[in-house]
Amino acid sequence: MNGSREWDAGTYDRVSDPQLAWGRSVLARLQLKGDEAVLDAGCGSGRVTELLLDAVPSGTVIGVDGSQAMLAAARDRLGPRPELIHSDLLELELADPLDAVLSTATFHWITDHRLLFERVATWLRPGGRLEAQCGGEGNVESFFAIVDRISARQPYERLLGDLPANRHFAGPEQTSRLLEAAGFTDVRCWLEPSPIRPPQPRAYIGSVCLGAHTAVLAESERQPFIDEVYDAWGPDRVLDYVRLNISARKRTAG
Repeated sequence: MNGSREWDAGTYDRVSDPQLAWGRSVLARLQLKGDEAVLDAGCGSGRVTELLLDAVPSGTVIGVDGSQAMLAAARDRLGPRPELIHSDLLELELADPLDAVLSTATFHWITDHRLLFERVATWLRPGGRLEAQCGGEGNVESFFAIVDRISARQPYERLLGDLPANRHFAGPEQTSRLLEAAGFTDVRCWLEPSPIRPPQPRAYIGSVCLGAHTAVLAESERQPFIDEVYDAWGPDRVLDYVRLNISARKRTAG
């Protein structure tokens, strides 16, 4: 699974305050001077990319996303300055090396992290920085236990029973090993619990958490599926997020 699918970009943009807060903290770790070339890998509707544009007023910003709807929303928000590319991250080719890659709430949608980090390394100049955050080991574990239980019911099981893996919540040790094997040094990876009560919880889970599930259901089954998950979630609607933070630098020659 490569992580590319269409999203309800309008709903995502409306409910993604948690992702914006995470993105702000990851961007701060880059400590940019203002003239760098930086890629936002999985730019979504452009809310974090907008912060990145402010951080590099004389630099270059590229946003990449696998969803045309997300990129359309990003173009409406950001105007002509950033280069916005529709691409699967595992297939992205860039003409010029970057100073940094930023990514938030994206890498867990890609199940092959070995290949992902190898691709990221090809985009960076020697010494270039990767600062990222995504779902990590234990992320939304109790919520997806509910999702799996509902998915096993009819009429959903006939389609969701064979749904391929659509998320990968890795741990820091295995992530560090993959980064080092891909040519990174100064690697730091750590888990950070970040539970939230999402804004507009029914809309939030439908857009952010369940899109890969509803994409394979018949249109008449999508909202009933979301409603069943929402009702089973219970009154204390907390998402037990665990974030995997990634900080690394591409190895220089020698």
